[in-house]
Amino acid sequence: MSISNNLSEIKKKIHKAAENCGRDPQTIKLVAVSKRHSTASIKEAMTAGHFLFGENYIQEAIKKREEIGDRAQFHFIGHVQSNKAKQAAEIFSMVETVDRYKLARALNNHLNKLNKTLDILVQVNIGNDPRKSGIVPEKTTELLENIATLPNINPLGLMTIPPLSKKREDARLHFKNLRYLAEDLASRKLFSDNNSVELSMGMTQDFTIAIEEGATIVRVGTAIFGERPPLP
Repeated sequence: MSISNNLSEIKKKIHKAAENCGRDPQTIKLVAVSKRHSTASIKEAMTAGHFLFGENYIQEAIKKREEIGDRAQFHFIGHVQSNKAKQAAEIFSMVETVDRYKLARALNNHLNKLNKTLDILVQVNIGNDPRKSGIVPEKTTELLENIATLPNINPLGLMTIPPLSKKREDARLHFKNLRYLAEDLASRKLFSDNNSVELSMGMTQDFTIAIEEGATIVRVGTAIFGERPPLP
């Protein structure tokens, strides 16, 4: 199937999953994960009417932005090294993977020079998986309190990648726990908008479960673009 058809199918599934649990499908954003896929593939998705993409590698994203321009928006969904903060601040509409104050402060410093603000999500290692990035749940309050001192950073919510499992349903508890954590943090007024908190959770294999548990952003790559090309 074509990228256009794949996008259509994913959006139908998002719509159905939302309606099945009494949610408005319009409140759920689809990030098409384009890492390691060609600029031509992104342009094909744009021709089909999709303009929000996710990238994991700064240099790759810079090249794609140069070729595409400002017609599309990109979320950064990979691990950000502090020395890459300047480039991240320049090209992304959102960084979903802020998990330490040092990174948030570096982003803020560059944003201040650019005279702009940046939406971010705090990445939480909700399953305490040693193979995953993210701050442990118990330290998210402290991190968000510190981020509140940074005027150019807009913390809109939380992001997570649950521990890998062969069973899709195993992710449900982690998604539920992220939602509970977000509700607690919102009650402490730690987000930019505590009445509308973003939850980025769910990928190709489990995004419908994530929607049932409150996801407002789902990140789908393989089901749209196919298998990723191997690293060079």
